[in-house]
Amino acid sequence: MKKTASQNNGPVVIGLDSSTTATKALALDPGGQVLAAASQTIPLSSPQPNHYEQDPAHWWRAARLALRDITRQIDPARIKALAISNQRETFVPMGLDQRPLRPAIIWLDERCKEEVEPFASEFGKERLLKITGKPVDYAPVLYRLVWMKHQESARYKNIAMICDVHAYLVWKLTNEFRTSWASACPLGIFDLSRKEWSQPILDALSLIPEQLPAAFCPGTVLGQVTAEASAATGLVTGTAIAAGGGDGQASGLGVAALQRDRAYLNLGTAVVAGVYDRKYKTGSAFRTLCSCSDAGYYYESSLRAGTFALDWLLKSVMGLDPTRDPAVYQRLNADAGRLPPGSDGLFFVPYLSGVMNPYWDMNARGAFVGLSSAHGRPHLYRAVLEGIAFEKTLALEAIEKTLRAPVRELIAIGGGTTNTLWLNILADITGRVIQLPSTTEASALGAGICAAVAAGLHCDFRTAADAMTAIRKTITPNITKEKIYQSLLETYKTLYPNLSRSGYRQA
Repeated sequence: MKKTASQNNGPVVIGLDSSTTATKALALDPGGQVLAAASQTIPLSSPQPNHYEQDPAHWWRAARLALRDITRQIDPARIKALAISNQRETFVPMGLDQRPLRPAIIWLDERCKEEVEPFASEFGKERLLKITGKPVDYAPVLYRLVWMKHQESARYKNIAMICDVHAYLVWKLTNEFRTSWASACPLGIFDLSRKEWSQPILDALSLIPEQLPAAFCPGTVLGQVTAEASAATGLVTGTAIAAGGGDGQASGLGVAALQRDRAYLNLGTAVVAGVYDRKYKTGSAFRTLCSCSDAGYYYESSLRAGTFALDWLLKSVMGLDPTRDPAVYQRLNADAGRLPPGSDGLFFVPYLSGVMNPYWDMNARGAFVGLSSAHGRPHLYRAVLEGIAFEKTLALEAIEKTLRAPVRELIAIGGGTTNTLWLNILADITGRVIQLPSTTEASALGAGICAAVAAGLHCDFRTAADAMTAIRKTITPNITKEKIYQSLLETYKTLYPNLSRSGYRQA
């Protein structure tokens, strides 16, 4: 078959997504067509319960091998720019010798939980919220730095540079410590309205701005590929490296969620939804993040136990192993799909790892409510799917109230999008249209859009997103089931407040 000009000699950009367990690279043309793809795994260690770490050298290894694979498939001379999306709320402290002082502490880590309340209370919770857009929770790197200051003081005093994943990879590619606004803001030490590291927070941490990478607008060229990085990746020396952003915001850009009536919905380990607006606002119902574009913010809700809750249910409760029996989900979906809305009176509160918005209770517990001997595996399974959907509905309603605008479309991405039953339940409970994009790698595509803007292949982010994204399927709510779920939602809203008042939480 004759190749098109795009395939032969047209301009190409790279979107590189460095996530928690793998790095994915996409080579894209200006229309968003994937010309080449590559992936490499990243190891994850847990030295003790609730502690999660990575060797940043593995971030670079995965990135360079994925890029080496891409440059074997595509003439590297065609690559005009590369941008990065990255796992958020993860950092590595570097010494004066530019070596890590310790393994990177990643976003799953809970070691800092005891530091959160004392620091936030002393600094001022409302003051933190106003500066960073983040209600008090252990997710931001801020509290891991407090932990390190107290528990690893000798290492802390030797910090020369604090790198998020984006900054670390940019440094390896360009020899410059630079990052994106949209990668800096999840750290919880970035002033979102001023777009700079917060001096008051740095003062409280005994840090100075020079210990952090310079932060730039997404789509800004941060540097060029060095000769050493060229030899490692196959990229041409001098290739532009552009600012991308955190994987959540990059996903929003990668599904063209740049308007208030369209939200991205990531059905991954955590279930994350974000709604775009140009104005900076803060509130307890969401966390505010810089958009992975030249302007605007995402008002984001996050539930830590997404597909994680399903894995827990199957493995720890049901004794099932999907890796050995891949058809187990198909059987559960078929059985659960025959049950009525509401799982015959069974509810699930999905707070297996505490709750972020709207309650911000790090010690909240999950619960099945209404359990009886009449309930079996299909009921438990469906209740988990419904509980997550109820939770997302509460979050979206709160964001709509803040923005005073309805969210009509949810663009679903992540591994959960392969579960048709879950998608239909989400549509019925939220009462919103669920759309599936043409790509399953929205974060890498979002980074690619940043690279396309940086390379001048599109004049702005909205034009680039419109040109490089597409919808392949739409799921609409079932009106009859939606009405039933509206009534059940009112019951669900009472569960956490009642459980909390009863003292049902981690001591």
